[in-house]
Formats: sequence, structure tokens, C-alpha cells
Amino acid sequence: MLDTTDCRTLAPFTDLLDEACAAYSHLDKEQLIAEAAWQLRENMKEKEILETIIQVAVEKTSVEEPDWQFVASRLLAHSLYLQAAQNRNYDVSRKYGSLYALLHTLTKQGLYGEYLLETYDQTEIVELESYIVPERDNLFNYIGLKVLADRYIVRDYEGRVMELPQERFMVIAMHMAQKEKDKVGWAKQFYDVLSKLELTVATPTLSNAGKPLHQLSSCFIDTVDDSLWSIYNTNTSTAQVSKHGGGVGIYLGKVRSKGSKIRGHKGASGGVIPWVRNYNNTAVAVDQLGVRRGAFAIYLDVWHADILDFLNLKTNNGDDRLKAHDIFPGVCIPDLFMRKVKERDSWYLFDPHEVREVMGFSLEDSWGEEFERRYQACVEHPELRKVELPAIDIMKRIMVSAFETGTPFIFFRDTVNRANPNKHQGMIYSSNLCTEICQNMSPTELISEEMEDGVIVTRQKPGDFVVCNLSSINLGRVKGDEDIKRVVSVQMRMLDNVIDLNIYPVKQAEKTNKKYRAVGLGTSGYHQYLAQRKITWESDEHVEEADRLFEEIAYQAIRSSMEIAKEKGSYPVFEGSEWQTGAYFERRGYTSERWQKLRKEVARYGMRNAWVFAVAPTGSTSLIAGSTAGIDPVYAKYFVEEKRGAVIPQTAPNLTRETTWYYKEAHHIDQLWSIRAAGKRQHHIDQSQSLNLYITPDTSAREFLDLYIQAWEHGLKTIYYVRNQSVEVEECVSCSS
Repeated sequence: MLDTTDCRTLAPFTDLLDEACAAYSHLDKEQLIAEAAWQLRENMKEKEILETIIQVAVEKTSVEEPDWQFVASRLLAHSLYLQAAQNRNYDVSRKYGSLYALLHTLTKQGLYGEYLLETYDQTEIVELESYIVPERDNLFNYIGLKVLADRYIVRDYEGRVMELPQERFMVIAMHMAQKEKDKVGWAKQFYDVLSKLELTVATPTLSNAGKPLHQLSSCFIDTVDDSLWSIYNTNTSTAQVSKHGGGVGIYLGKVRSKGSKIRGHKGASGGVIPWVRNYNNTAVAVDQLGVRRGAFAIYLDVWHADILDFLNLKTNNGDDRLKAHDIFPGVCIPDLFMRKVKERDSWYLFDPHEVREVMGFSLEDSWGEEFERRYQACVEHPELRKVELPAIDIMKRIMVSAFETGTPFIFFRDTVNRANPNKHQGMIYSSNLCTEICQNMSPTELISEEMEDGVIVTRQKPGDFVVCNLSSINLGRVKGDEDIKRVVSVQMRMLDNVIDLNIYPVKQAEKTNKKYRAVGLGTSGYHQYLAQRKITWESDEHVEEADRLFEEIAYQAIRSSMEIAKEKGSYPVFEGSEWQTGAYFERRGYTSERWQKLRKEVARYGMRNAWVFAVAPTGSTSLIAGSTAGIDPVYAKYFVEEKRGAVIPQTAPNLTRETTWYYKEAHHIDQLWSIRAAGKRQHHIDQSQSLNLYITPDTSAREFLDLYIQAWEHGLKTIYYVRNQSVEVEECVSCSS
């Protein structure tokens, strides 16, 4: 080791350390140098010395001195500049090289799509290059820049750094602006909100924009009909989706239960569990370019005869031949079931195939009062096979599974469909992998399969195959309603453009996406927003601010969609929607003057998008933006993560002596306050929100049950994970936005 007083080896880095620490005079730079010198070895290369200095700065991050993570980020940025300059052959003093040359190089290598150079000429690219602001790299904290550099910036086939952070943002902006009349002007606006970290885009967009295979959407949802063809067609379609990086949601409630008839043969059906296991195998086998395995959520109705086996899919007890440990189960629950739970009344399970055969209708195709009439008719029919058991017993099974595994996700179907602005076009059976998407669904149907001139031609009638296009405004950087208005107007245009600039893994997804043009504008940095405004999580002030803030975001999202419709036209099935009739505004009590004005404008000019608002989890993209995830409270104010043997301390965003009191940690929060705030937010969100419930081993069964009941009574549409303090659950990467 070198003597700690001998820092001559670090002399070449003096100017760099001065620059990295310039904005943080309260930090002891000399101490950093001394600690780094202590860790140096003889004959180290400059790259290794720089890596050592960076790691020392990272490890000095603490609750008392959180700004070391920004010093480490600036040092990491310099490392990236050095690598890019060497790999692209330009002077590192410029930090960023020629964007035009980069586009040519990476297009020639097949890492960028040819369409960028076909859309933008040299003059336009040079203008956009001059608009890049390298200093915005200083906005990243260490973990944010590291995640962006490790996962998303473009490297060549040997893994060498080619693209830099601001170039990734500019390429995304250029991709999104391709079809605008003023494409350079809009690319600049898109770049500004991205590079200032005022919003984040979904991880597929962040990763794939500008590339040859530009699949930009996060999640896809398919509906399975009760036929072998449909079951395997969904398997094929979702495999394609997973291959391209999308998360998958599957509604399986139409499929007959175990022991049901097949072609008149009693007891022939194996039920839904074998098919769930089949989808489980597909999720594992079709990984996403080796980066991670596929992720599938599968939903089943609480009245389906296979529900009890379904609730045991991930638990540790029972027959392992009935398990699917890689699947994320979700349960569709009507209001009637929740009332039966509260009343400790009986509940009945049915085979959906037998219901269709005996009753002449599909029980799963209804909701609300119509469902309750049909359900009661099934209960009273003497020839219909049914299983009776206490509703509370099923609820207990849901709770046991959630306590052990974090799932099932919960989908309150009646609440969702009552609030659906597009019920004139269908119904919503279930949600997606992260429970924030609620859009019309229907199965794809096989019309015919024929031989034509020696070629097998299959004709299908496409169903509503849901696609999620996501982006989140970073509330941690929002200073007021004017910022919300400015960012959301740009954000909605970016999201709408995804629909036309996307590669779709399956044709029915493209048809559905262009039919509804649905988008999911969401939020990240929610707890940071509250902490910076000194609003306590467990307070009426929080609940009131949740109501006010999300009404404002909803207003700006709807207004922006209307403005784009003025320019580009409404989504094709706007006529007859609750947007057009005004029922959407009436249902939510939007009676103020500005809302009434907007209602009239929507009726006159239309809406560009059938759905506009959905709050996703934003796990990895929140790290990049340096904000808190989604609408969640922080898990911890300070924690240490170990990645590839390196220790990375992290703090809550903008952690100071003042904000620390407002960063109450998730497992210490009374969850009823989270539910109350979520209920207020849900009133303004036309889709849903990825809401986690946090419990501890000390949470009693009665308290746990009350959380579900309160969530339903407060009008929540979905519940994502139940995060038990003693159980780890997998984060959804696909929906992170």
C-alpha cells in the first residue's frame, strides 16, 4: 500500500476532483484524496485509480453527507467521457463528440435504425447536437447515472461505451418527434423535459428508441377464450411480447375449470392450472435478450371453481405439480364478494363453461348489477354444479398467499368498469403486470385456416389486445402547477407519438393501440414531493394535497389530449364515449368553471386518447431520475446496496435535516393513510395506480383484512404487492417509467 500522506499518484486527478467537488464546498475533498490514496496499489492504471476514487466517494455517502453521491456521479461521468472519446476518436475536453458522426457510426453497425438518418438531414442533426447541454449530467446522483450507463446507453458489440447520457436523451427525443411537422422544434422540447429529469419514459422506450427493433411499450394484456386454439395463440403472442421486452398480463377466467366437460365427456378438463404452468414455462424460456426472464401476471375470477388451487400457485404448501412459482397471480373481485366477506356470508364457485352451457350467458362478461343478477340466477339454478363455502375462507386464502408471497394482485372489477370512459366499446376483465392499466379487452378469434396455392392461410378476428404506453412526470422536480401544465403538455404528445412510432410484436396489439390510442401518464417522486413541501404522510393535509394535485394532473392530461385531437383528430371510437357525452366529468363532480369549459371543448374537438392517466411503479427509472418510486413511500431513508461486490449507499432524494422528518419509512406508516390518499388520487385517475400495501409480521389478520376492505370502500381499483417486511418480491422492470 502507499503511505496515506503520499498522494502524488492522485496528482493527475487534482483538476477533476476540484471540478467534481466545486458545488459541494461543505464536503472534505482532502479527506476523499487521503482515503483514496490509502486504497491504491503499486502500478495501477489511471482507469483503475479513477474507479477507486469513485468507489471511495460512493462509500462516503451517508445521511449526514448525502452529497457525496453527486461527487461520485460527476467522477463517473468523467469516466464515461474518457471512454466515449477514446472509442469515438475525439478530444475528451469537449466531453461530447459529434452527434452526426455517432449516428452514422452506430447506424452502420446496426445499433441505430436507419430511419433517424432518413428523417433528419445533417443540418438538423448539427442543430440538435448544439442543443445538447452536457452540464445536465450533473443532475444525476451516482446510482442514477450508473443504472443509465449500465443498462441503457448504447454500447458497441464489444461492450464499449459509444453513446453518452445526453445523447441517449436526444436520440429518444428525435425518435419521438419524427412525424411532427416541426420535428426539430419538438425534439428540442422532448429533449428538455427528458434531460432535466422532469419526466421519465418507460424502460422499453428508454432502451429501444432509436434502435432497429424499437418496441417502446411496457405491458401487453391478452384475453384467453375457452378453446385450445385461443390458449395456445395467447401463448405464442405473449412469447413474442416477452421476447421484445414487454411485460404480460393474461385473463384466464373464460377457461373451463378442473373436472368440466370436453366435447360432452364429463370430468375431462384439467382446469386452468396446467395452462398457468404452461405460461409459466414460456415466461422462463422466452427471456428478454438474456437480460431477465419474462414476467407474466395471470388473473382469475374469485367465483371460478379453480380459485383455491390458483391461490396456492406460489405458496410453499401443497402439491408441487400445481405450482407456478414464476407467475404473478391476480384475482378479479366484484363488489358482491366484498359484501359477502363483510357479512360473513356464503360464496359460490362455478365452472364458466357449464354456466355458458346451462344458463346461456357468460358470467365473466358482466359486472355490477348485471353480474349480481346473473350470479344469483346461477346460485338458484338446481342443475348447475356449484361449490358453497364461506366468503371469508376465500379471503383468508388470499391473505395467506399475500402474506407469504406478496401476491395475488387484486382487481376490483366493478369499480374499474363503473369508471370506464369507454364502456360503449366493451368491458375490462383484468389488469396488467403492475396493476395500473385498465382498458377494454376481448379475445382474438380464429375465423378459418385454409390452403391457398400451397400456403396455409390463417384468418383471425383480432380482439382488444391491450398495450400500455407509459411515462411519468417527476414530481420531485415540479415547483408548481405551471410546471405541471408545461411538462404534461409535452409528455402527452410524446406518449401519443409512441403509438405511431412503435414496433408491435403482434398485429392485434397494433390494431388495439391505434383503435384506442390509450396512454398512461403517471407520476414518480410522490413522497419526495410531499417531503419537500413538509407534508406529513399520515395527515389530512396529505390526503387533501393528493386530491388537489391529482385533479390538476388529470385536468392537464385531458386538456392536452383534447388539444392534440384538435390538431390530429380523435381516437377512432370516441363517439359514444363518456368523454363525448360528458358523463366522465359528471361522474367525478367536475363542476368548476374551467372543468365545464374543458368538458365542452372535449365534446367539440374530441380526445386524442381513450385513456390518459395510469400510475406505474417506476422502480429503475426513478433511480435514474433521482426521485422516489411511483406513489410509494420510501422503503428506507438510507440503505446500502451491494452490486457486483461494490457497496453503494443510497439516501432518500434531497435528504436534509428538514426533509428527514417527512420521510417516514413505508413499514412504519399506518397503511390506512396510504389507502385514504390513494382513494383521493383514484378519483382522478381514469385507469389505476400501482399501490403497494406494507405490512409487518406483527400485522394481525383482522388488521390485514381491514386493509383490503378499506381499499375497496375507498374506491381503489387495484392493489399491487403486499410487501411483508420479511418477504422479498420481484420488481416489475417492464412497467417502470
